[in-house]
Amino acid sequence: MIRTPLRPLARILDAREQGVNPQSIERENLRLRREQARDAGRRRAEWRLLFLAVAFFAGYAAIGAKMGMLAASPVVESEPYAGEGISGARADVLDRNGRILATNLVTHSLYAEMRYMIDGARAAHELVQIFPDLEEESLSQRLTDPRRRFTWIRSRVSPEQAQATHDIGEPGLLLGPRDMRLYPNGELAAHLMGGTSYGEQGVTAAEIQGVAGLEYTLNERLSDADLADVPLSLALDLPVQAVVEEVLADGLQMYNANGGSVILMDAHTGELVAMASAPTFDPNNRPAPALTGDPADSPLFNRAVQGLYELGSVMKVFAVAQALELGLVTPDTMMDTQGPIRFGRFRISDMHSMPSRMSVTDVLIESSNVGTARLAQMIGAPQQRSFLQSLGLLDYLPIELPESTRVRPQYDERWSEISMMTISYGHGLSITPLHLAAAYAAMVNGGTMVQPTLLRRPDAPVGRRVISEQTSLQLRRMLRSVVTEGTASFGEVEGYFVGGKTGTADKPNPQGGYYEDRTVATFAGAFPMNDPRYVFVVTMDEPTIFAAGENRRTAGWTVVPVVAQMVRRVAPMLGLRPQDAADVDAELGLR
Repeated sequence: MIRTPLRPLARILDAREQGVNPQSIERENLRLRREQARDAGRRRAEWRLLFLAVAFFAGYAAIGAKMGMLAASPVVESEPYAGEGISGARADVLDRNGRILATNLVTHSLYAEMRYMIDGARAAHELVQIFPDLEEESLSQRLTDPRRRFTWIRSRVSPEQAQATHDIGEPGLLLGPRDMRLYPNGELAAHLMGGTSYGEQGVTAAEIQGVAGLEYTLNERLSDADLADVPLSLALDLPVQAVVEEVLADGLQMYNANGGSVILMDAHTGELVAMASAPTFDPNNRPAPALTGDPADSPLFNRAVQGLYELGSVMKVFAVAQALELGLVTPDTMMDTQGPIRFGRFRISDMHSMPSRMSVTDVLIESSNVGTARLAQMIGAPQQRSFLQSLGLLDYLPIELPESTRVRPQYDERWSEISMMTISYGHGLSITPLHLAAAYAAMVNGGTMVQPTLLRRPDAPVGRRVISEQTSLQLRRMLRSVVTEGTASFGEVEGYFVGGKTGTADKPNPQGGYYEDRTVATFAGAFPMNDPRYVFVVTMDEPTIFAAGENRRTAGWTVVPVVAQMVRRVAPMLGLRPQDAADVDAELGLR
């Protein structure tokens, strides 16, 4: 750009000749120069503004295009950092009245990062004082190994242990926050809860997974992040469960039994109000499964749903029920009970001397093997098998416990005539106590099947009918008479009118035959018998007590008193009021 001089010589000389002030020329040229500079500056500003506008437009267009592409493209999960994307959230488990059975508690994991470690040997020595189960030499080697960058020490520590670890003052020892599963009631309902362990773990989070019981079966529901704040309600009544477990433990100690189980179930909905198995364990510190020996010796073994037993005379109810339902007999029909019955090399007899003829009711009251076998002969093997099948006694019984899915009743598939007779009084068919409870519910609730469940189900649909209401009423009268007149006389509880059937079965010997001095004793029934609300099944493994001058192993001497104590304590807790004996007997037609 060529700049115009402010005082051009030619114009100055010309102005002087004409008498004009030469400074006016300079002022005019200066004004023109300023105007030119101003015009040039304006043009530069306009171009800059245009450039910025274009740049902003292009930028926003690019962002909009990218957002559109992201919205239209499928979601791709990115790889999480350690602990990121791992959820320890898990829903609470409550009993039927909102009491907590399982919940989450914030705790910490303990790990070490060697890049921050100052004195690994000292840290190992101090940690062993806090965690006595750690081995100092091995831990010291890990904490001083220059090739290591990271090592886990404990996946879970208590608040007290976390504080003690912090007080060591070693910067290489670090605590990572995480949730842990807590069972505030300890051993109570342990077999139902099962337990949990950690799955995927990071330093800032850990996944909680069910390993047994409800925690395993309902793992997907409990670990659903969208339902973490929605508790899972069970049918279990925690105070009733506590009483049941206490009574069972006292009974096992009193009668020197190896173990036992209790089932208390709503007779109409199948809701399990209480279920106990002993020996038991603490799910907060679940023991490792036994790899050798008899599984039933492990405290993890749930005898109520895993134990397969020949349950003895409690099975006689089904033979009587079927004979009544088929119209083959009435409660007053006289039966030939003259024994023994010989069938090839087999011999069927009663435990003690009985009359040669007895009514069907007395066959059940006195628990006659011979009389029950005669009923089975009248029914026939095909019809007997079909009836027991309809009661669910020959197949898996689904319930919200993974242990039950691996337990199938055991019996001779040929179902011979001798099998038919022995099964009628409880030998030759091994079932679980839960199978028995479900079948007994159908016998006393008016004749319809129920599906046992651990979940709240107050509006359960009416099940399939297996016997008539009339047959069910007749059975309730008989089962009540077993308590008032028969083998379960120690089971009477004033005001609550218990009815049921005892069963004492010799335990099979793995070498063949049966033990002569080892039994499984069972008492199964319901209360109150005029309008059964709850079904119970209580078993004991090898109970014995010295009474009346000899060792007693039968259910009438061992299990029945335990049931009476249980009913006496839990019936008021379940909202049942004592009734007048005359009214109940009149309702049952016993007077």
